[in-house]
Amino acid sequence: MRQLVRSFGKIGLLSFGGPAAQIALMHDELVERRTWLSEQQFLRSLSFCMLLPGPEAMQLATYVGWRLRGIAGGVIAGSLFVLPGALVIAVLALLYARYGAAPQAQAMLLGVKACVVVIVARALLQMSKKALRGWEDRALALAGFLALYAADLPFPLVIGLAMLWGALRSRPAAEASAPPPAARVTPWPVLLGWAGLWLLPLPVLYLMGQSLLFDLAMFFARLAVVTFGGAYAVLAYMAQEVVEARAWLAPAQMVDALGLAETTPGPLILVTQFVGMLVGHTAGGVGLALIAGALTLWMTFVPCFLWIFAGAPYVETLLARPRLQSALAAVTAAVVGVIANLSLWFALHLLFDKVIDTGLGPMPALSSLNPAPLPLIAVAGFVLLSRQGSVPIALALCAGLGWLGSLV
Repeated sequence: MRQLVRSFGKIGLLSFGGPAAQIALMHDELVERRTWLSEQQFLRSLSFCMLLPGPEAMQLATYVGWRLRGIAGGVIAGSLFVLPGALVIAVLALLYARYGAAPQAQAMLLGVKACVVVIVARALLQMSKKALRGWEDRALALAGFLALYAADLPFPLVIGLAMLWGALRSRPAAEASAPPPAARVTPWPVLLGWAGLWLLPLPVLYLMGQSLLFDLAMFFARLAVVTFGGAYAVLAYMAQEVVEARAWLAPAQMVDALGLAETTPGPLILVTQFVGMLVGHTAGGVGLALIAGALTLWMTFVPCFLWIFAGAPYVETLLARPRLQSALAAVTAAVVGVIANLSLWFALHLLFDKVIDTGLGPMPALSSLNPAPLPLIAVAGFVLLSRQGSVPIALALCAGLGWLGSLV
């Protein structure tokens, strides 16, 4: 157990750079250094976590902890992966709420936002190479993009339709069924206990009359269930709901939230904590911000433990089902279009001071073009698309250049 705590504490402190970098770090620690998993076991574990809603890197840490030391090991590994970044996000959110409007802070954030546009575009390119293998995948990606950008359909509906399409395209006769392992199956009372813990804040907040906190808890609970496809898919849903539907944040604040979340260790989904804290701070100051941040963390990450403890004993069975794999492949293809929509949304709100909703998607007012971010985008692109491109270095460089530009 001491080795588990040491290893996942190290991973939690060093896991910068998004899901791909975090998974590579875990592979180095768990497969190469500790030899706790074989190469095939690691790949199967990652495939299983990609079947689940929520952050796959955090769920992979939880799953490995469960394999090593049961439920206690899973809770420790998953918590250590999240907590260092959560503490940093809490500090950044409070600083942003207080000083974010200062000219120097705005200049640095301009550099961060320019870098974020390139980060999301790079994620889009990397994912499209892996996910789009034929004309059907490309058509699903295009449909996902148009569904969000032009039709403004709800994100859960888009994912549900893609999953249904993939399941129907699979051949039922090819279904394989492997018997689940008899050992270490999580008892139903334990699963019900985790489900109860996850949803406990909802009735408590409702009975206390805390309408804002109840709305936050309900929104992030729903987000935890429907967000397949990784952190950037989550951000697309959040931007649609938090900015456009609920008007909790301005578009610029949403871009700032993603940029600052990229600078911290831990899963990128910690951007949800940043959003929750900003909403709480606007409504009630520092105290409500801290409560809203803790509530957001609870509603986002507790279900990850529930999914892992419920499904971990059945990994081989799940991965042997072609219908499920086909549904997941369709969702992954549609998510490429979702991330393309997110990338365009961020770029439009960064480069143009005025973006108009035309009924067929947001369109910029060309006369409101702001050329200041363009050189910063070029610098971020050069750093991130080079062979040894590092997200923290690119973010720091662009923030520094933004600050220097304001001095000039």
